[in-house]
Amino acid sequence: MAITRRKFLGATAAAVVVAGTKASGKVWGANERIGVCTIGFNGQGKTHIGDILERADQYNVQYTALCDADDRVLKSGARLLEKKYGAAPKTYNDMREVMEDKDVDAITIATPNHWHSLAAVWGCQAGKDVYVEKPISHNIWEGRQVAAAAKKYDRIVQHGTQSRSNSTLLRDIKLIHDGFIGPISHSRGYVYKNGNRMAIGKGMPAAPPDDLHYDLWQGPAQETPYQVVVDNPKRGLWVHYNWHWFWEFGNGEIGNQGVHEMDIACWMHNRGMPTKIMSQGGRYAWDDDGQTPNTQATSFTYPDGSMMTFEVRNLGSFEEADGDDCGNSCFGTEGYYVRNRGFFDYKNQPIEVSETKPDSPSKFDRFFMAIRSRDASINPCDADVAHVSAVHCHLGNIAYRLGRSLEFDPAVEQFVGDDEANTHVKRDYRQPFEVPQLA
Repeated sequence: MAITRRKFLGATAAAVVVAGTKASGKVWGANERIGVCTIGFNGQGKTHIGDILERADQYNVQYTALCDADDRVLKSGARLLEKKYGAAPKTYNDMREVMEDKDVDAITIATPNHWHSLAAVWGCQAGKDVYVEKPISHNIWEGRQVAAAAKKYDRIVQHGTQSRSNSTLLRDIKLIHDGFIGPISHSRGYVYKNGNRMAIGKGMPAAPPDDLHYDLWQGPAQETPYQVVVDNPKRGLWVHYNWHWFWEFGNGEIGNQGVHEMDIACWMHNRGMPTKIMSQGGRYAWDDDGQTPNTQATSFTYPDGSMMTFEVRNLGSFEEADGDDCGNSCFGTEGYYVRNRGFFDYKNQPIEVSETKPDSPSKFDRFFMAIRSRDASINPCDADVAHVSAVHCHLGNIAYRLGRSLEFDPAVEQFVGDDEANTHVKRDYRQPFEVPQLA
């Protein structure tokens, strides 16, 4: 039984009817085609389409639909797939119609951050497996609802922090967890990218473009009048990329590129969620309307007293000692580890590693392997793992916005004795785009 649009608009989470296009727990036959729809593909979603098309024959996957709130983007994607298949796929502006479509078995989500959790939950409720871009959530509370949805509806939900499929990291982080350089007291991650992360200018109110369904683009965010850049009125101030730098839609750089390195740092440190958080920084040098910091230093402390630090800088930087503008390291009693360089003792001499790297399929190989087998262990980054990494980003941003250190209780995912901080755990949702409460 399909979920009607009326039910999606009006039903509570408890009353939503699940419309699984394949029976939960069913192992797919080799001749059964998996129908796919990518939701949002002006940016990262384009890579989803390319990666999936490369694997289509191997996993018997076909694009049956595309969804985007921008007609221009939607038509471009449809033309691409028409060349591939000889016929255009179904196209939707409203993702609720994707959830009703019985020919769509799996969705990939590359919308702006404020849509990630709701799209993923709706997908699970509609019986579809889900690949959702990072971060899995726009706030702490809604990430937990995605994890609950994956369990309740027995869906594969895979997160877009693809380093969990990296064979070198799989080997090296297992060694770290096994005590190869002794107990870890400090881990760190950093993002020093600039590129398209420069000043964005100032905005002024304007009518949205005719080809943009702006109400659908806003979705769960509060009603925010559309703006264009004063010096370039043909360009939206936050649509289509610079939404990252506005709290209503994005999570700043720590929740953009940063969540990739944050995920690796959390994986290395292996302590779950922190209990104390401090974060400082600012939006330095740029005279623009962006809200999130371009420079941010955050520290996390865990119940055992160990710590993790994370740095963001978008103003430009020398490449760090490990030779990249993004990276990770961790420090044990017997040595340290630097991503892309390896293990070292404290005389800076390399420590030889004899263990071989495991064979590791890529992120989308794993996604379709997990879908076909219904073996969740193939999924390298499920919703529970993704939630921990995303929460670290959210905690850093909350501490930054409040300008003070915070104490956090991981058991209940609330701040301790801090009503002001707890107002940031969950957002106010614009109806009818409210993330259902499932946990």
